Amino acid sequence: MTDAKYHAPEPGSLEGRVFRPTSLIDLSEAIELAFDYRGDITVDLKSGGQVTGYLFNRTATGDQPTIEVFPSTSSGTMTIPYSEVMAIAFTGEDTATGKSWEAWIAKKESERQKDIDRAAAEAKSRGHL
Repeated sequence: MTDAKYHAPEPGSLEGRVFRPTSLIDLSEAIELAFDYRGDITVDLKSGGQVTGYLFNRTATGDQPTIEVFPSTSSGTMTIPYSEVMAIAFTGEDTATGKSWEAWIAKKESERQKDIDRAAAEAKSRGHL
């Protein structure tokens, strides 16, 4: 699989990468990466067209494997056969980048502290503290 990396804002992020699969196995791997990606992708079609949107489903089995995309330019969904995919570019912002467990814990602790402070202020205003 050819991986033409033209921009990656954070190490480990797929954002900005382009995959041009050379086999069905490479295509399946690129589609799995796109399915797990939390941003828009752009699919270059063998017909010469492009579809940009969020890949929300894929069906890798059956006579004609497909991907399903919420196109960014219209409502509804679009189904694209694997056989029509020439390249997959990770063009949208990776909304999961930098969202580590530690950041989640810190956010929850901050929210908990705000709740404690709010409850204490309410109790004080009622004369309970």
